[in-house]
Amino acid sequence: MARDYEGKTEAMEYVWNGAIPLQIHLHDSEVTTLPPPPPALILAPRTGYLPLLVSQIKPFFSSSLPPGVDTVWFEYKGLPLKWYIPTGVLFDILCAEPERPWNLTIHFRGYPGNILTPCEGEDSVKWSFINALKEAVYIISGNCKNIMNMSRSDQTDLWLAVLNGKLDAYLPLSTKLKLEIFEVDSFSKLSSSIPKPRPGNSDADGSGLSKTGRVPVRLYIRTFNEDIDDLEDLSAVDSWDKICYMNRPVEVHEEEGKVFTLHDALKALLPEIFTVRASTDAKTYREGDAGEEKSEESSSRSNEETGDAPPTPNEGAGPLLEGAEIKIVRIQGIEPLMEIPFGWVVNNLMNPEHYLHISLYLKTP
Repeated sequence: MARDYEGKTEAMEYVWNGAIPLQIHLHDSEVTTLPPPPPALILAPRTGYLPLLVSQIKPFFSSSLPPGVDTVWFEYKGLPLKWYIPTGVLFDILCAEPERPWNLTIHFRGYPGNILTPCEGEDSVKWSFINALKEAVYIISGNCKNIMNMSRSDQTDLWLAVLNGKLDAYLPLSTKLKLEIFEVDSFSKLSSSIPKPRPGNSDADGSGLSKTGRVPVRLYIRTFNEDIDDLEDLSAVDSWDKICYMNRPVEVHEEEGKVFTLHDALKALLPEIFTVRASTDAKTYREGDAGEEKSEESSSRSNEETGDAPPTPNEGAGPLLEGAEIKIVRIQGIEPLMEIPFGWVVNNLMNPEHYLHISLYLKTP
């Protein structure tokens, strides 16, 4: 994978340029004109957030809205969408079979405060992003010194780079955080085929693994027990209780001559699902195309900032996942091979807040 002098790769560009076509419908209860307005068609950046699209969407519906104060939220098939989860992750975990365009409903009234945390537009999204970044920095470095020492202007510029999808502006600022876990020089040697380990030569094996480290990972696990032949037949998610969320770092340990793979990472994260059957079935993953489609809110936010206790990841799901069979692993719209070096995945497919978001579909017994 080619990498330029700023550390940018072709894969990173695909991720940052990746977008999901959306067809946005105004909810029937908020339509005050006849005929009703047609749906809005827009492209949503994969690494962006739904509230950041409101300024583009509202002009399509402003003349049809009832009087009142805007409290904007989105839903998919009756499920209110959590605004602090990146749009691409929502798409990956809620659409078992990718739906293009993705049909969403927008509401400007009746915010479901019993389901969604309050959102006050861009400012809420910005601070959610910054707090997630702080959490990732702590996981990787053991402290938040680098980001706390970052000037306010650099933090603002970093956010603007994310907001506007400008990878070239983001990389120089992100580099100041010194969060590199995997060396990048060896990635130029990574071909389309999966390299084999070479004893005694960990740099040449294409893993990019340089040292022991911790990788911030957010897992979104969708379980089902339906016997279906086609993913299109999978029942829609009607409650967030059906999505198990886990915020777990991957402990990476260098072993000479061995490539630390995506399979190794998932096994470290969820050892309870790696039965003999699951390990065998995992080799059947398909490889997708991130360019074609071109968080849970950070638990590091303090009570003083939010006035609420931070969300608690579902860490008690282990027994419920025993014997589960992996059906899909998605990262940035890709369904990668399990043998792919984890270093490549992290360096190329992580989100701008330095978390790797992994969506899993598991069939339970």
